[in-house]
Amino acid sequence: MKLLLAIAPERFRDEELEIPKRTFEEGGIGVDLASTVAGTCTGMLGCTAEAAMTFEDVDPGDYAGIVVVGGSGSEEHLWGSERLRNLVRSFFEQGKVVAAICLAPVVLARAGVLAGRQATVYPSPAAVSEMKKAGANLLEIPVVADMQVVTANGPEAAAQFADTIITKLEC
Repeated sequence: MKLLLAIAPERFRDEELEIPKRTFEEGGIGVDLASTVAGTCTGMLGCTAEAAMTFEDVDPGDYAGIVVVGGSGSEEHLWGSERLRNLVRSFFEQGKVVAAICLAPVVLARAGVLAGRQATVYPSPAAVSEMKKAGANLLEIPVVADMQVVTANGPEAAAQFADTIITKLEC
C-alpha cells in the first residue's frame, strides 16, 4: 500500500510532512512525494524533502490515497493548482482516502469534495472563507474524519492526523 504526499515546493510545514511520513513508513505504508516541480522542496523551518515527481506525473491508480501537506506555501503553490485539484477529485471519486492538514484543506474545498462534509482548517481568514464558500461544515477541533475525507488544523494535530488516515486505510 502506498500514499501520495503532495507538498508545496517551498514553505511547506515541516512537522505536517515529517510526522505523518514517519508514521506511515513505520506502519509499513509506502510514500511518494509530489509537488508542482520535481526536486528539492524546502519547509518553513528549514527541512528539505525530495519530490520525486510533479502532479502531472501522478497516476492515482498507484496509490491508496492522497495527503496534502499544509504550511504557508500551500496557499501560494497548491490552492491554485488545477492538476492537484483534479487529482484530489479522482482519488475521492474512486473512494480512496483524501486528506489535508493546516491550510491545505482549501485544496479539497476547491476540488469540490467538501460540500456538505464536516472538516477543519487552520483558522486563517482566507482559508475559513474558502472552506465556507465550498460548503464545508467547519468544526473547531484538531482532526475531522468524514467518510474517507480527513482534515486537520495544524502541526500540533499531525500525529493524530496520521493515525486517523491509517484507520481510514484499514477500513
